[in-house]
Amino acid sequence: MLSKKYRFHSRGGVKYTYRHGKTIRTPKISLVFNDNSRGFTRTAVVVSKKVEKTAVSRNRIRRRIYEAVRLELPKYHKARDYVFVVYSKDLLSMSFKKLCELIDSLFKRSMI
Repeated sequence: MLSKKYRFHSRGGVKYTYRHGKTIRTPKISLVFNDNSRGFTRTAVVVSKKVEKTAVSRNRIRRRIYEAVRLELPKYHKARDYVFVVYSKDLLSMSFKKLCELIDSLFKRSMI
């Protein structure tokens, strides 16, 4: 699980990232990112009730994405805020290897 230091602690930072950040969209998930001055990366995962009705499933999707981010983040050493917005419940049944590849491709596209 991703350490609490690297997560958002309030909605204010997420709102700021939504307003001022850039977006990379795929059919299943999008990434909103923005540079920050804190010196470390913060991450949030948003899974709407429209994607999956049960909290258990939404939390499982969220935990899987946080774990993929934890594994992929050390490759990218830039202080940024990242907000992952999930659009498809396919991430629940997707293999973890494919999920990591998807997260890695989003990170690579954000570094350009």
